[in-house]
Amino acid sequence: MELHLKIVGCILVLISFIHAIFPKYFNWEVELLPLSVINKQLMYVHTFFIALIVFLMGVFCWVCSSDIVNTKLGGQLSFGLFVFWGIRLMFQFFVYSAELWKGKVFETVIHVIFSFMWTYFTIVFFMIWYLSY
Repeated sequence: MELHLKIVGCILVLISFIHAIFPKYFNWEVELLPLSVINKQLMYVHTFFIALIVFLMGVFCWVCSSDIVNTKLGGQLSFGLFVFWGIRLMFQFFVYSAELWKGKVFETVIHVIFSFMWTYFTIVFFMIWYLSY
């Protein structure tokens, strides 16, 4: 399970850095024009903090993999991360509209890749929690 945590950690660090391109990729300079200043700033601030927590989660999984797998606290934290990524997986299918990716090759590939990643994260954290008891 430690190897899986290290893989998850690497993926999470990569995902955190991808957040840096969001403003340009999603054309926020234009798309956010109609919003009030507070709503624009919320988009940037929340994106930053999501990237930061995803980065820290990744570092935690990489650096503390042995502790996560072999301690009761690690098992309990894994339960929380299992719930977090499980909910994220559900959002992938039940919150985001299929219009965002259906019929679009690049977007469909991204949808499938992220669906598999969220499933993998959910299973890894579930297994660590389950095996800790």
